[in-house]
Amino acid sequence: MIGDKETITAVLNRLRRAQGQLAGVIAMIEQGRDRNDVVTQLAAVSRALDRAGLKIVASGLRGCIMGGSPGGGPRLTEAELEKLFLTLA
Repeated sequence: MIGDKETITAVLNRLRRAQGQLAGVIAMIEQGRDRNDVVTQLAAVSRALDRAGLKIVASGLRGCIMGGSPGGGPRLTEAELEKLFLTLA
């Protein structure tokens, strides 16, 4: 489980924002826009996705600190959390 309702809402909002940005990048490429503008927008999409992932990892860390997993799922081990974090690095 990703986390509590607040975390899930925040992650979904970030992912929807990234989805909109990615659609904009596709439109830019189809319109033949300048590569610098396209790359700048791709970087923004990448940051939005990273932030969503880090929010999920932060939720897991909070669960470990508080002695349980948000959303009632199984508690993650330190190794599992490290692997999740490094996946985003």
